[in-house]
Amino acid sequence: MTHHALEITLTRALTSAEFHQAARTVPLAANPDATRLMALVRAKTPHLALHRLHRQLDTVLPIDVITTHYPAPQNHTLLNIAFTPAAHEAVRRAARTHGQSPHTYVEQTLTQALARQSRHEADYLDLALHALLARTSTPQLLTALGRALTTGAPPC
Repeated sequence: MTHHALEITLTRALTSAEFHQAARTVPLAANPDATRLMALVRAKTPHLALHRLHRQLDTVLPIDVITTHYPAPQNHTLLNIAFTPAAHEAVRRAARTHGQSPHTYVEQTLTQALARQSRHEADYLDLALHALLARTSTPQLLTALGRALTTGAPPC
């Protein structure tokens, strides 16, 4: 069995008492505003680690999503999403309509949405770059890019 790094995204910030109660169940590290936590879970697979952590903390924390912190061997990040009963039923109906299992339906829907978002971001960057090149010479643009990368300036 190996340890798997898991990230927990919460629906709200934790109080100090809630964090300490959860940390007695599973060792946790919190980000500064206590809306995300990290845990190491011992399990045979990342999938089993997600389920084990969800079972241990579901009644203690306001969990929104649990993800693997590092991609699984297939280069996928695994998710464990806490659906409300109504959302779970909606997913089951939609999956049935598409002739898929709920797991397959959610996986394909998320994959398609992420691909769409990636295409939109690439298109946006292309447009922004063309706009810059229309107003700026290549040497000026490269100088500004180098300055931004070396000074750690945040993107505009």
